[in-house]
Parts: sequence; C-alpha cells; structure tokens
Amino acid sequence: MRELPAGKGFADLVFLPRPRHAEKPALVVELKWDKGAMAAIRQVKEKGYAGALAVYAGEILLVGISYDRRTRRHEARIERLERPAPRGLEESVPSVDNNSKA
Repeated sequence: MRELPAGKGFADLVFLPRPRHAEKPALVVELKWDKGAMAAIRQVKEKGYAGALAVYAGEILLVGISYDRRTRRHEARIERLERPAPRGLEESVPSVDNNSKA
C-alpha cells in the first residue's frame, strides 16, 4: 500500500503478508532524501505509522531508506517491532501451520 494514512501522516509504503504467508513480517517503509536512514526510522516512530497496523498481530519491520543526491549512495536501516495479539483476538486469529499445503 502506498501513502497509507497512519498516525500523524502517511507511511510511504506498507507491505502486509498475504493470509497464506501470515508468518512473514509486515513492513513499514519510509523514504528520505539527504536526511539519513535513522531520520526515516525516527519519523516512523514519532508519527506512529506502525499504528495503522493495529489489528496486525505479528512482527513488523520498520525500514528507513535515505538517498544522498550528492554522493548518489543510499543507506538503509531496519528495526524489528514485535506486537502481541490485540486483547480478545487471540482466539479469532488463525494459527499458522507451516506443514499444511493450503
């Protein structure tokens, strides 16, 4: 999803795993120019972009990518955010069986 409304703004990109790959992490990606990957991660945290995934119970990766126009290089930072299942949804969230061939 591009420009997903989240927290106090819009997350640049959000990737959610398909139901048959529920064990995979969700990704919240923030892109920056000339500001550094840490600035991108900081923005994701400060503006609460991961809050858009409130009903998602699983691992979330926060990805910050910055491109330096002068050097033409990019830098990336990835941080892991683990969320417990929301209260009351533990029973309604289907478990993942890695041995099934669905």
